Amino acid sequence: MTHHSPARASTLDVLESEGIHIIREAAGGARRPVLLFSGGKDSVVVLHLAAKAFWPGRVPFNLLHVDTGYNFDEVLDFRDRTVARLGLRLTVARVQDYIDDGRLRERPDGTRNPLQTIPLLDAIAGHGYDVVFGGARRDEEKARAKERVVSLRDEFGQWDPRQQRPELWNLYNARHLPGQHVRVFPLSNWTELDVWRYIARERIELPSLYFAHEREVLRRDGMWLAPHHSVRARAGEAAVARRVRYRTVGDASCTGAVESDAATLEQIIAEVASTRLTERGATRADDRLSEAAMEDRKKVGYF
Repeated sequence: MTHHSPARASTLDVLESEGIHIIREAAGGARRPVLLFSGGKDSVVVLHLAAKAFWPGRVPFNLLHVDTGYNFDEVLDFRDRTVARLGLRLTVARVQDYIDDGRLRERPDGTRNPLQTIPLLDAIAGHGYDVVFGGARRDEEKARAKERVVSLRDEFGQWDPRQQRPELWNLYNARHLPGQHVRVFPLSNWTELDVWRYIARERIELPSLYFAHEREVLRRDGMWLAPHHSVRARAGEAAVARRVRYRTVGDASCTGAVESDAATLEQIIAEVASTRLTERGATRADDRLSEAAMEDRKKVGYF
């Protein structure tokens, strides 16, 4: 008699199963969950996992996007098409509204990414969201490496790394007091390379900016920034044509492109596999403001 050992699950199978389990567990105990959805690759993957988690039914919670007003048009178009295709409801909290009525002021450096915190916290409190799903990964940045899968936030939406709960044996505690909420990160254990391999395997659609294309860009602070209503050429700067792609598609005022010929998923996977810089370290100016820039923002309620 021939004995056949069961096929071993691939790394992507294990990560997918874990992500679906996290979403089901957190949503099952939530009063009003919501998924942060910007149209970027990580939030797209989280939404894909949520769709699988509740298939054949519809994703049973709304989506939330904090729009800085400086997002790429291609990403916003993709965001809206995706929401319509899945028949979901999207709430948009706009930084511009806060600037217009004086609740926020423009920063001297011109970036609006750090300005997302107050609109996010107001949206969470105003809609009564108690479980907030996000696409952050531990490999992105040092402060995010400190996150638990289920991250407790206090009555002010603030994060204290010393107050995070242990998660032994993959047991997740999403309980919290009235006024508090939890952020839940189903992709915590994924890497950028895992995300791209999963996107390729699942044939997930993404905004076109992730793939190599010709674009006018400015060289500033070691990064290629695309001319945009939030990015004006300074003295000594001139736009030049380059073949680039974006590894992350955040606020256009602080998100740089990388020179690349990777126009297919297979080429992007090969490129990511060979790099030593995370996408945030390579392309996000707001993370360069200080050594602890991300952690400082997280402590007051950032993603």
